[in-house]
Amino acid sequence: MIRFGTNPIAWANDDDQTLGADIPTERILHEAGALIGFDGIENGHRWPNDPEALRVLLASHGLAFISGWHSLNLLVHSVEDEIRAITPHLDKLAHNGCKVAIVCETSNSVQGLPQPLTTRPVLDAAGMRDFGAKVEAVAAHCAGRGIDLVYHHHMGTVVQSPEDIDAFVAATGPHTKLLFDAGHCWFGGGDPEVVLARHIGRVKHFHAKNVRPAVKERIDAENLSFMDGVRAGVFTVPGDQDGAVDFEPLLALLAAQEYHGWIVIEAEQDPAIRNPLLYQTLGLHTLKRLAVRTGLVPAP
Repeated sequence: MIRFGTNPIAWANDDDQTLGADIPTERILHEAGALIGFDGIENGHRWPNDPEALRVLLASHGLAFISGWHSLNLLVHSVEDEIRAITPHLDKLAHNGCKVAIVCETSNSVQGLPQPLTTRPVLDAAGMRDFGAKVEAVAAHCAGRGIDLVYHHHMGTVVQSPEDIDAFVAATGPHTKLLFDAGHCWFGGGDPEVVLARHIGRVKHFHAKNVRPAVKERIDAENLSFMDGVRAGVFTVPGDQDGAVDFEPLLALLAAQEYHGWIVIEAEQDPAIRNPLLYQTLGLHTLKRLAVRTGLVPAP
């Protein structure tokens, strides 16, 4: 079954909490659930940490809890320490019936720092093999809890480029799954259709993020940080004519693979400039139309 979700980062940014600080939490949930019609929503800094309070809050708006980001620090901590660190997160996910745990290595990332993306960390071949082995060990633990660890390739981190994704997949085993993010793939220099086709068998979660090439070119030309790019509007939703990502072949690949799970619009923008209600509605309508066209979901 395919379910369509969103992320509250479109309304209230997690990394720069001044973006959307004036938007009430009730408005986020009302728009995502009653007005737009998403099936669920990912985690955000506004949600309660208590697993049951979280379930009740989202359910009151007709929304399921999809999953949430967990920062790994495996390059500086042991596997045992990281398993202890992720356990409360897994408890929250299990209580809410979540099937995936979204993770990304952040111990040396520049994604939230005022540093150019060109300063992001890079692992050599041996470093990637060691890192992959540690991720696989954590993933095996998650699998024992009935939850797939899905690794989020992300700008400003050790798994950013298509070559990084290839090396990471090769360095990990069968327990480690992939969160495929179309926007981060394109931004990182990859062709989303090519990269997704290469790793479709490992994909267990899908982020439908779009990219504005004009803003990306500015980031490259001015050597800006990741968050500078976010504030400038580098990301957008499926269906935006300013975006570069073609989602139809991506959904066709998911359909051919008989993908089951969430398709999530995780597209952070400044809500004071680009109204989340309008953009998220555009994104969902676009994805649903393409999902029917590609056979990912049956026609209504």
